[in-house]
Amino acid sequence: MAAVSRADVTWEGDLLKGRGAVSAATSRAFSALPISWAARNEATVGKTSPEELIAAAHAGCFAMALSFGLANAGKPPQKLEVSAAVTFDKVEAGFRIVSSALTVRGWVPGLDAEGFRKAAESAKDGCPVSQALKGNVRLSIAATLAG
Repeated sequence: MAAVSRADVTWEGDLLKGRGAVSAATSRAFSALPISWAARNEATVGKTSPEELIAAAHAGCFAMALSFGLANAGKPPQKLEVSAAVTFDKVEAGFRIVSSALTVRGWVPGLDAEGFRKAAESAKDGCPVSQALKGNVRLSIAATLAG
């Protein structure tokens, strides 16, 4: 069965001076988070952006994919700390998301650094958010085994 997630946005005004709010309509985990153009390419000042929300989605998806892959290999992680840095930049065709750089630090008993790196690379390539971004956004991973 397919899962459908929904978010709602209300926007007022033009692009540069306008403002909006985004809410998680499916989970109701957050509501009325303020968004603005300035939060995309200037100071965020308490506002979020589509890119920050994509970064959150990518980090969460990757953490789940890596945890799944490690557990299936008989090496379940004790803890994973994941960050995704999504870059929004001006290119010839206008503004676009150009990259998502994942960083992971893991505590995985019985696994060496090379095994962790390979598992992280596989999870980066296989997580559904990476699959959605693949071909349009440069993806990278930096993996560190902490213990």
